[in-house]
Amino acid sequence: MPGVGPKLALSILDHRDPAVAEGELARCRELGVRLILAEDEDYPRSLAKICDPPGVLYCRGTIEPRDNLAVAIVGSRRCTHYGRRQAERLASTLARAGVTIVSGLARGIDGIAHQAALTAGGRTIAVLGTGLAGIYPPEHAPLADQVAAHGALLSELPLDQQPMAGLFPQRNRIISGLAHGVIIVEASRTSGALHTARHANEQGREVFAVPGPIDSLASEGCHGLIRDGATLVHSADDVLESLGPLIAPVPHGAAGEVHSPRELTLNDQELCVLKCLTTEPMHVDEVLRGSELEASRVLATLTVLEMKRMVRRLPGGYLVRSPG
Repeated sequence: MPGVGPKLALSILDHRDPAVAEGELARCRELGVRLILAEDEDYPRSLAKICDPPGVLYCRGTIEPRDNLAVAIVGSRRCTHYGRRQAERLASTLARAGVTIVSGLARGIDGIAHQAALTAGGRTIAVLGTGLAGIYPPEHAPLADQVAAHGALLSELPLDQQPMAGLFPQRNRIISGLAHGVIIVEASRTSGALHTARHANEQGREVFAVPGPIDSLASEGCHGLIRDGATLVHSADDVLESLGPLIAPVPHGAAGEVHSPRELTLNDQELCVLKCLTTEPMHVDEVLRGSELEASRVLATLTVLEMKRMVRRLPGGYLVRSPG
């Protein structure tokens, strides 16, 4: 066949040897890596639906059912301070809302998104363009350990696969395939992050772009995406609203009906008080009786919820939960 010389042909034949496969499996066990096949129960559902899903995933860490609610955040390796700030803000807010953050463990926006999700106490998945036996870039090895402990490192490539330019665009289809939507935080006209946006469009995923300063070369790719129809992202609310319907998990495993995307960013105490209210007026004394918290904490939290426009006060000491 054209393009297949003797060296490549011999390499293909060598990998038909069962001993090669047995050796790879033995090394997986040594490194704490397991293989997830396309027919396995824990193979990511969203990834299985793309047109060219990996037949096997090398996985270090765990894939959990809650990872089905995932958003990818990618962007430039040479990000600006502005891009760093936006990536941290979006990743941390979405992670606190129970959304798993997917990215590529690259320098710049990718690494920042992973770290922000971990700092917020959330889960994150890193899809590598190399084998799992060696982390690239090497300075992200400690971050990779954290990701594996609170999510998963994934690759479709053999353990010892070294970095090659053509493998990273190929890897990007897995990043978008794992997510309901892809956020491009910062990208120049030639950024590799645009490959991920292209895959997302082909896979029917939502594409979001963060606008930057109008004269910033680092944001030209994002501005082009917005011009071509990507959703402009101002905050995590924009992402959550686009990805409804909003019957979703809330922080720390509690579950319930979500009336507004903003509710997904509340802490446990605020959620505890909010769930005591309904869209029908309730007297403050009834709210106090319905909560297990101290009265002073309930009253203080109600004030915070009112400031966040989650609760409205009515005449006569009545309260009502805002519908949206």
